[in-house]
Amino acid sequence: MAAPTPIETRRAASPLFLREAEIRRGVELLYFGYSHLYRGIDTVLAEQGLGRAHHRALYFISTRPDLTVSELLRILAITKQSLGRVLNDLTARGLVESRVGQVDRRQRRLRLTPEGRVFESNLFEALRAKLSEAYASAGQEAVTGFWDVLEGLIPREDRGRVAGAERG
Repeated sequence: MAAPTPIETRRAASPLFLREAEIRRGVELLYFGYSHLYRGIDTVLAEQGLGRAHHRALYFISTRPDLTVSELLRILAITKQSLGRVLNDLTARGLVESRVGQVDRRQRRLRLTPEGRVFESNLFEALRAKLSEAYASAGQEAVTGFWDVLEGLIPREDRGRVAGAERG
């Protein structure tokens, strides 16, 4: 693996980092970074007739096997109708299966099928490769700062939803 190249646009934040220009730079970097991160998997998803909502569902189901539909609704913060369409698509393609809860028979517990695990893993690998390259270029302190900023965007009462990532 080649040594990471420094980020060409790197510049230190101004001591006046709360000014509008600094905030706008952050918004643009967040937007364009996210857009480029997902651009590669958007093509793979589109080839399957799927979109980013499908990917988000696959991702969270993969990291939380036996996740209930209501828990997934809370995580994704989308309507029940939208989630229903996404889950129907994923189930019809054999990527997700739904099981009845053992304690509460009204619950539907979600799990990736073997095909779903492979598909999600391939999507994650594409994201991992891009993020790993960016992380290596920025360095450990920058990654920690990046995480701090992103966590700061999440309301305190919702931060428990990302706690699962810290356990991994």
